[in-house]
Amino acid sequence: MRFKHALIGLAAACLAGLAAPASAQSRTDEPPPSQCLAIAGALPDVVFASAAASENPLSVPDAVTITFEGHSTYLIETPAGVTIATDFSGIYAADPPPRVVTMNRAHSSHYTLSPDARIEVVLPGWDPGGPEPAEHRVVVDDVYIRNVTTDIRSWGDAGMVPDANSIFIFEVAGLCIGHLGHLHHELTDAHYAEIGRLDIVMVPVDGGLTLSHTGMAEITSRLRSSIVLPMHLRGTRLDSYLSKMGQDFAIQFLDGNSLTVTVRDLPKRPTIMVPENLAFRG
Repeated sequence: MRFKHALIGLAAACLAGLAAPASAQSRTDEPPPSQCLAIAGALPDVVFASAAASENPLSVPDAVTITFEGHSTYLIETPAGVTIATDFSGIYAADPPPRVVTMNRAHSSHYTLSPDARIEVVLPGWDPGGPEPAEHRVVVDDVYIRNVTTDIRSWGDAGMVPDANSIFIFEVAGLCIGHLGHLHHELTDAHYAEIGRLDIVMVPVDGGLTLSHTGMAEITSRLRSSIVLPMHLRGTRLDSYLSKMGQDFAIQFLDGNSLTVTVRDLPKRPTIMVPENLAFRG
């Protein structure tokens, strides 16, 4: 266990040197207003802004492509050509390297100590330099990236490690896209308010290393995103999670691992879209 703690300390030291300069290059002094944040007069009564394709109904909205690469890594490609890899460990979506990576600290399949030097922006979901929560408000060309921290279980000791996971939100082309990371606990009303509207959400469905299928289904149902993308299956059966989602959610098995979507393409009925590689394993 001492070796494991030392490794985490080394990770913090390495990422402290790597992440800060990269993210600082893309920060703005005044982050733009979020199009996805909830407008809450008093919790838990939250009113969400609605998605809008464009003020001009004749215009063609920009499309975002999302590809399941493996484990918890999705590759997001924005209309301006920005590539973003989630929970990046260097195993998936590494060649060619993306411009932006997000990472979480649960274990080494969700981060790397040595990200490719060609990656422009490295965003760890925890604070590598100290006990404070990570706070990212980053603009890279046409995408605004922010995070909401949650806690993770301490694998070696009892209790939780505060703010060691981040839910990352990507705001691009009128879409609000969220990645829950390695989520270990239920979300509070304050979390939901900080997250805001999510048109597309990526949820871990391992059923135990993160949350139970029942717990993850409850979170998915409350978020009520138009598109739900499973991830982090870890050998369990996907149908256990799907069976708990109820009749409000449609299920679609993708022909391949990618989808290209605009705000006008969002399904009216919330839909769980299962990538081909994930469906094969489940």
